[in-house]
Order: sequence, then structure tokens, then C-alpha cells
Amino acid sequence: MKNKKIILMETRSVKKKRLLDEIYASFSCGEDRISDLSDAVIHHILFFLPIKSIAKLSVLSKRWRHIWHTFPDLDFTTINVPSTSSSSGYYNSTSKVSSYIRNNYKKFHANCTSSGGADFIDQVLSFREKNSGIRVLRFRANLSFSRLNALIRGAVKHNVQELDVEVATNDYFNFPRSAITSESLRVFNLKSKYPGFRLPPSSIMKNGFKNLFSLSLSCLIMYEQPSLHDLFTETSFPLLKKLSLDGCTGLTYLHVSCRVLANLNLENCFQLENLDIMCPKLEKLSVKSCFDSYTSGTEVKIVGPRLKSIVWSNNTITDQSCLEDLTCLIEAFVGFFVLLEDIGTMKLRSVNDFLSGLSHSHSLVLENPSVEILSKNNHLAGISLRPFNELRSLELHTGFHKHNIPGLANLFRSSPATNTLILNITNEHNIQRRKWNRDLWQLSNSGEERFWESQSNAMNSFLQHLKVVKIHGFSECESDVSLVKFLLKHGKVLQEMFLCVAELSKSRDSLHREKIKSQIMGFSKASCNAKIVFK
Repeated sequence: MKNKKIILMETRSVKKKRLLDEIYASFSCGEDRISDLSDAVIHHILFFLPIKSIAKLSVLSKRWRHIWHTFPDLDFTTINVPSTSSSSGYYNSTSKVSSYIRNNYKKFHANCTSSGGADFIDQVLSFREKNSGIRVLRFRANLSFSRLNALIRGAVKHNVQELDVEVATNDYFNFPRSAITSESLRVFNLKSKYPGFRLPPSSIMKNGFKNLFSLSLSCLIMYEQPSLHDLFTETSFPLLKKLSLDGCTGLTYLHVSCRVLANLNLENCFQLENLDIMCPKLEKLSVKSCFDSYTSGTEVKIVGPRLKSIVWSNNTITDQSCLEDLTCLIEAFVGFFVLLEDIGTMKLRSVNDFLSGLSHSHSLVLENPSVEILSKNNHLAGISLRPFNELRSLELHTGFHKHNIPGLANLFRSSPATNTLILNITNEHNIQRRKWNRDLWQLSNSGEERFWESQSNAMNSFLQHLKVVKIHGFSECESDVSLVKFLLKHGKVLQEMFLCVAELSKSRDSLHREKIKSQIMGFSKASCNAKIVFK
């Protein structure tokens, strides 16, 4: 795969070089056919070149200077500050380029290298023709807030449609107000490195962004700004379809109810205590590494009648969970962050309520330690998962051992129509549970086998639908073998079983491993004739 990427990059580089060579060569031979094309066509051709290469072309003629001063897609992330060593590569490769072009480029190049990256961006904006709009402005820079504000104001004057900015400052700064009032801005991505930035008062925020489609904010400081916690509403962002918040410090409560919002991403909001999402057109939701681990009364509520995909990864378990009306859910990926201390009954119920809210999902992936938590739930009276009647694929990441079996059984019982089961057994637990049981296949009354057999009636629907089983990290210990035997014995429609042996198990006695393999094959033929594949 890496070789393919390298070849692809080389191919693109060659194409760019050839395109520039052809442009320069056309000037050298006196046949400038490209200049006869319309501005829009030339802009489209140049879109595929780095901005430094496009800037070089401005010295060719007045026509090309006009092309550069009206070019709508300004991506400065491909360069830092123009360097002399790399500036003349394309010129040297074309022997027919006139000395006139070389001399004029040297003047242009001297102007760029005499200042920092922000000065170069400022210079490009100042040279733009008055009525030339900017479709995209993208840059990364280390600069002061006043310089940042000036650059954004300059872009807004040219009716910029997409702003993608990553900045580092010596101190936190205020959100650029010129972006708020822009009527042309459709996409705004602002990423700050430490210490971050603050938003203006809600009265100002709520009166702007009327035409914004997409907003991404990173390293946002929201201490002592409670009025901004319910900023993302239909009134403030009537056209917002995509929202991303990353690293918001001081954010304890967040209410999102944008009417047309389709994609919502939250990440690294560690102080979040209450999340309330009510978006009628939300289709994708991703929440990662959020919620306060040391505060009581935490809560999450999600209402999304059109939600199709949810990623809930490494989040602290809230005290209460309420997921409603997720009837269109197709895929769900869930993982919780758990502190070392024991999980109380309230959080166990919250996990159960959260997973039950995903009952309409067609595909479910559970990270560690979801199975372990469900195993604890199994001992609490009155707590049971809502059936996943639409579930077709179930993938579980777990340190598989006897203490987790109740959680697995709980999930199997709650998945009556699942066709595919994937188990990813984590390595850290494999090391602790590897024990040789040479006579395991001759034992018919081991504790784990008796447990699985006691569940056969309750799991009847699950076993009648299961067709494919994949176990990654399989070993010859009791937990793995007991489950394999149970599925082969009772999975009457089972078609394929893939057993991917763990690395630690591969290093053991190969003869014993072959014996286990032979026994599994024989057991399969005697029960369901499923195809067994060892990897």
C-alpha cells in the first residue's frame, strides 16, 4: 500500500512538472495557446498545482498576472516561506524559458522571501483585483491576533466562501468578529494551538453566521461563558449542516438543536457534564474522549430520528443516558472510559440504557470494556438489554475470560437475528489466561461448557441465524475452545468460522496446535459442516 501511494505521488508530481514545462515552453516558442483560454478554465487547470508554482506564473505576462491576482483557491498550507533553493526547479528543467521570464521571477521571488509567511499571505491578498472573489483561503501560521484579524478581514472583503485557518499565538485571542458577520462565508475551520481562543458574547454570535454550512472549532476556551452553551440552535445557525468541536475547555453543558445539522463531531471535551442533542436531520454523530470523570449528575440525551451512524469512543460513563427515536440507525461503534474504582449501580444502568437506545442498529461494534460492564450488569436484578432485532453484524473487543462470559451471553440473547459475529480478543488479557488444557476436547462437563449449554434455549434465535464467526486472537484455552464447541454444536445454519490464532499461541507447541485444529475440524463435520478456516 505504501509503494502504491509513493507511485501515485510521483505520478502527480510528474504531471504537475509537465504542465508547468508546457506553459513555459509555449512562451519560449512564441505560441501561447493556454493564455487564450477563459479565466475559469485556466483557474481550474491551476487548481491542481501548489500555490507557489501558480505564483511563479504571474511573471510571464500581464495576462498571467491577472490570472494570479484573481485565482480563487488560495491554499498556503503547501508552503512555509518560499526558499531560494527550491524556487527555480521548474525553470531549470525547461531550457527554452527566456531570460526575461527568469529575471522577472527573481524580482517576484525576492519580494516573497524578504518577509515571513504571514507577510506573503498579506501581500497576495493586497494584490488581488477589487472584484475578485476568494473561494478558499487556507493557511497555517504563527502570528499575533491583530495580524490574524487583518488577514481574515481582508479575505472577508473579497467575499471568501471557505476559511481554513490553523494558528499559534503567544496568548489566547478572541474569535475574529469579521468572520461572524460575513454573508459569503459558507465553511469556517479555526484550529488554535495552546492557549486557544474565546468567543464573543452570545448577543454577537447569535446575530451572525446566517449562511454558514460548516463550522469546526478547536482549542476553544469557554470558562465563565454559560450563555454560549446553548449557542448551536436553529436561530443562531439556520443553515449549519456540519459542526465539529475539539478541545473545548470550560464546556460543561452543550445543547445542540440546529434544524438542518447532519454531521456532529465532539472530541476532547473533558469537562462536559451534560450533552443534549435534538437534531431532526442529524445523520452522523461522533463523540470521543468527552465527559467529566469526577463529577456526579452527568447526563447525555440524544434524539435523532434520522441518525444513521454513531461513534461513541473512550467517553466517561454518564450517570444517566437517554437515546430516543434512533429508528434509522445503521451502524454504531461504542467504547467507554472506566476509572479503576468499581462502577456503581447508577452507571451500570446508564450503560444498559445507552446500549438499549441503539437497538435499531444493523451493525454494532463494542470496544473494551463494554463486555466486562455487561457482565457486571448480569448480576443486577431488573437490568436487561432491549433486543437488537435489526442487528446483522456484531463485533466485540474483549479480554475474553470466564468473568466476561455472562456479558457475551447477554449480547447473544439480545441479538436474535445476527448473521455475523466477530470477536477481537485483546492481547493484554491473552497473556494472563494462556493455560494448556491438553484434554480439553475430551471434557464435556467443564464449568464454561455447562454454562453455554444452559443458555442454548435462550439463545435459540441467535443460533438459528448465525452464519459467519470470526475470532481474532484465538487460543487453545478453555474460554475460546468452549465457545467454539458451543457455536459449532448449536449453530445449525453456520457456514464459516475463521479462527485467527494469537501471536503468543503461534509460538507454542506446533504439534499440539495441529491436534487442536484437527479436533475442531472433526467436531465441525460431526455437527454443522461449517467451513473452518485457520489463519
